Amino acid sequence: MNTLLSVSIALLAGLLMTRLFKPLKLPAVTAYLIAGVFIGPYCLGALGIEGLGFASFGSVESLGLISEVALGFIAFSIGNEFRLNDLKKTGKQALVIGVLQAVVAMLLVDAALVGLHFLIPDKLSLPQALTLGAIATATAPAATLMVVRQYKADGPLTRLLLPIVALDDAVGLVAFAVSFGIAKTLVSGSVDLISILVNPFIEILLSLVLGAVAGWVLTQLEKLFNSNTNRLNLTIGVVFLTASLSMLDFTVGPVHVHFSSLLTCMMLGTVFCNLCPLSEDLMGATDKWTSPLFALFFVISGAELELGVFTDLAIVGIGVIYILSRSAGKYFGAFGSAKLTRCDGKICKYLGITLLPQAGVALGMCTTAMQLGEQGALIRNITLFAVLIYELCGPIFTRMALTAAGEIRPMSDEVKNRRHHKLSALNQKTDDTH
Repeated sequence: MNTLLSVSIALLAGLLMTRLFKPLKLPAVTAYLIAGVFIGPYCLGALGIEGLGFASFGSVESLGLISEVALGFIAFSIGNEFRLNDLKKTGKQALVIGVLQAVVAMLLVDAALVGLHFLIPDKLSLPQALTLGAIATATAPAATLMVVRQYKADGPLTRLLLPIVALDDAVGLVAFAVSFGIAKTLVSGSVDLISILVNPFIEILLSLVLGAVAGWVLTQLEKLFNSNTNRLNLTIGVVFLTASLSMLDFTVGPVHVHFSSLLTCMMLGTVFCNLCPLSEDLMGATDKWTSPLFALFFVISGAELELGVFTDLAIVGIGVIYILSRSAGKYFGAFGSAKLTRCDGKICKYLGITLLPQAGVALGMCTTAMQLGEQGALIRNITLFAVLIYELCGPIFTRMALTAAGEIRPMSDEVKNRRHHKLSALNQKTDDTH
């Protein structure tokens, strides 16, 4: 009962918070995150009333399955952006920008934190600096996708943005594996080439293969049904199945075999949208079904934010340098690579701002970084601090950038008048009933 009550309270709190923040014109994502903080362990949850809020981080983690499923559907939706007809126009630009902006962000964070290491070696070690530099590559696709959907953003920048966010995670996985392997070598004194080179290659390859097979299977199964309702149910079922399979984790000899759920479900969506002629309609229907799931995902993410990191001044100081250097790396990396690929001026100017959000993948990386023992705790806390800032501010900056680029358009007078007339008619009908 407590779990069901927590889920219902989380969803209602998120929806009500969007109404409260509507006059401020904040993205719904930000409202959901703030609602999560409000019902989390540091606010309403501190009262200790089970079900009313999240009394502990353990109770938040108990709903982790919702987050895993939501990330699967988010990645599935992003796969829709890799239609071959669109990739012929933007594929090269997305690939170049996706790689370069991630590398530039990593190098700038590395430079800033390695320099800080030499100033305060007792607070920040070299392995910690290198690991945080790799974590800086990751961008949160969920927040970006939600802002795009909420405001129905469309245009050259939006069409280029979503493939870049997806590619960013693949680059981040490789960068993190290499940097973290070097960090472990510095800590232990022994070189592990399997962790540095083999494991990340296998993770990416197997994730793409599993997603491609699932996409082909889904396309073949869709042919067995004529009802759109049954086809939608089948699509949802296969995404669930693929997300669950991507959670497999085992070892074969010295090799650690695991999958990236984001890459797997993204590849599922990519193959499906290119093979199935009905994919566009089915993905649109899936997006409507997943709306409350995404709202829950962000409320839970808000409840997971650890406000306690603000109590340590060392973490705050290092975190501020991490945030500033990563933001500069994302912006100038995107700006330079967009110029290099001859993108439109508005894309060059605003793309980097939309790449600031950071969450799930970065948190997964910092969990892996806990293998460094005591040094991993600092990495985790700095990442949590950065995620807190980026998740609350990133969606706002994304909306501002897309609006400035002219890809989020204000509601027309015609639509406003139509809505006003509908509300007036509804109110009149209510009055007549009374």
